[in-house]
Amino acid sequence: MDEQHWLTERFDEHRSHLRAVAFRMLGSVSEADDALQDAWLRASRADVGQVQNIAGWLTTVVARVCLNMLRSRGNRHEEPLDIQAADPLLGPASIGNPEQEVVMADSVGVALLVVLDTLSPAERLAFVLRDLFAVPFEEIAPMLERSPEATRQLASRARRRVKGAEPAPHVDSSQQREIVEAFLSATRGQDFRALITLLHPEVVLRADKAVMLTAEPVVVRHAEPVAKGAMAAMQRAQFAGVALIDGAAGLVMAVRGRLRVVLSFTVADGLITAIDVIAEADRLDRLNLAVLD
Repeated sequence: MDEQHWLTERFDEHRSHLRAVAFRMLGSVSEADDALQDAWLRASRADVGQVQNIAGWLTTVVARVCLNMLRSRGNRHEEPLDIQAADPLLGPASIGNPEQEVVMADSVGVALLVVLDTLSPAERLAFVLRDLFAVPFEEIAPMLERSPEATRQLASRARRRVKGAEPAPHVDSSQQREIVEAFLSATRGQDFRALITLLHPEVVLRADKAVMLTAEPVVVRHAEPVAKGAMAAMQRAQFAGVALIDGAAGLVMAVRGRLRVVLSFTVADGLITAIDVIAEADRLDRLNLAVLD
């Protein structure tokens, strides 16, 4: 068997692992597949005769490609036109395989993808490779042109961002999380009765102008209209997950791993009394987002 054929077999053997690395680095199935294609072209031109750990070497090649792609993105708001112009709840119509994107996002966690997108490229690489794939710091450091100790500090800083600050002191964390998860389940399952039981009769929903692309913010009052609006909106939403928002459980929605909409909940006496739907970029930037334990 010649070297090229052997390398092709090894790449195919490890493709699932390499794709998982790329997806967590980039947050998008299409971008992850582009990264794998680029990585294969680089690997196929390399001399692998002295490579002892082919899986580790291929992981390094993919990680370097992803790092370059992250750096080329520049500012996190400089996004492709199809995302900029998209319905913030639905996402771009041009996504190649929406069902696959949803499955992959759910398998990793939409909240984790959103928080990873707030990290610098170096922090993201250090965290993903170390915390999610147990790659030694000694192997990550050369990719970042840093010492292992400096790389360890990067990963630690990223880990603190992912975990977030302490829960908000005025919030019953376990109850809030239970209610938000029930809200997501009811809206996804189009269970109107279950949703109504979660809402206070005088609940108020406020959506900023960017949510519905309207001239003014939208305000909806009372349980039944709010439930109907939430059901319709969440039926359109493809990528949603529970996250910590300013220390309290809420919902984040993302397209290709990039935050588009946040639902922040106010809960009192076991019922949702207010829902704030946020899509304006400056408001999203001010939120402190983290992954739930």
